[in-house]
Amino acid sequence: MAEISAKTVKELREKTGAGMMDCKKALTENNGDINKATEWLRQKGITSADKKAGRVAAEGIVDSYIHTGGRIGVLVEVNCETDFVARRQEFQSLVRNIAMQIAACPQVEYIKVSDIPEAIAQKEKEIEMGRDDLGSKPDNIKEKIVQGRIEKRLKELSLMDQPYIRDQNKTVEELVKESIAQLGENIQVRRFVRFVLGEGIEKEEKNFAEEVAAQTGGKK
Repeated sequence: MAEISAKTVKELREKTGAGMMDCKKALTENNGDINKATEWLRQKGITSADKKAGRVAAEGIVDSYIHTGGRIGVLVEVNCETDFVARRQEFQSLVRNIAMQIAACPQVEYIKVSDIPEAIAQKEKEIEMGRDDLGSKPDNIKEKIVQGRIEKRLKELSLMDQPYIRDQNKTVEELVKESIAQLGENIQVRRFVRFVLGEGIEKEEKNFAEEVAAQTGGKK
């Protein structure tokens, strides 16, 4: 596999307007060939999606998903630019799939990595720096290992970085960008909340014999 230089990534970014990470992935998938990487980005709808990213998206829908058994529920708001697109079946299916994704990912707390507070990243660094398996490593190697682990952990907290549950070969971010290319409008996941039945409630634990005694009025 060809090594992808920062210069090549920058060149592709300037040519297509796509994001740095998307350009790097496109080049990796196409062995560093800029022309093929450009075609790959166009096929994925990424170039057109990034061009629309700055446009105001104030319409959309709030949707809910209740998992089988009623023990997990999700509310999510996804925005688009017009009410016309908000009413389209393709947009509503996207929102429903995102709600199902959130229900299936208990570790997800934020929409994207950039939303995660710096304090959380610093806390993760403190935890990783103190791990026993790094004790004998040189400081420069230790720093690289820790940085890699932190990036991995932050992506685990980010909805957009999750592998899409219906197609593990793409991320949720790529799913959204494909919909932007298809529907022709900026689409943004604005906020979500995930409910788990009984979460946060301290349940009283009783000794089985004491519970039987209490119910029968007897002694254990």
